[in-house]
Amino acid sequence: MALAREGEAEGFWLRAERQTGGRGRQGRMWVSPPDNLYASTFVRVIDGDPPPATLAFVASLALHATVAALLADDNKLSLKWPNDLLLGGAKLSGILLEREGDVVVIGIGVNLAYHPTDLERPATSIADHASAPGAEAFLDDLAGRFAALLAGWRTTGLAPIRANWLRRAHPEGTPLTVHDGDGTRLEGSFAGLTEGGALRLRLADGSERVIHAGDVFLI
Repeated sequence: MALAREGEAEGFWLRAERQTGGRGRQGRMWVSPPDNLYASTFVRVIDGDPPPATLAFVASLALHATVAALLADDNKLSLKWPNDLLLGGAKLSGILLEREGDVVVIGIGVNLAYHPTDLERPATSIADHASAPGAEAFLDDLAGRFAALLAGWRTTGLAPIRANWLRRAHPEGTPLTVHDGDGTRLEGSFAGLTEGGALRLRLADGSERVIHAGDVFLI
């Protein structure tokens, strides 16, 4: 964020070997053993861009493609709303968006060589499934894919990005638990996304709730 304020050009990536002040969504602690990826870039929002929050879909698709290229079989790779990449049902990576003025910083963490074992949900690493690349090489590939998808997000809009994301997400009907923004816990099934990218949750009575922010867990 400081570099963006100082005039750094969009497209710049910052990578850390380790983090001592890293954080996840909602201020959660972020542990950063060496040899994983901890990187950030930023986008300057301009008139005509899709909603800034939907940059999470751009980053998710870039991550999916980068990891898929490393796996012999990417069928176990899936996206989970709003910002997780799962491999074999376990969390492989996460994305955090923060905005200040017209700048959106996109932080990305990927378990390349190691994964935490003391989380409330299962986690995994690329090394558990394939040969893990170095963080620098992984970021080179990720940055190129992100730039191409960002250009598409700006020129053709959100609809193609949304459609591509849905093709790579867990299927409709997947049981979910959602802790929404006001602390309410809901259970239902994945019913897709709204045109703006919000989560559609189908409840047991057949009704739908639209979730704009919250934590989602696969049941």
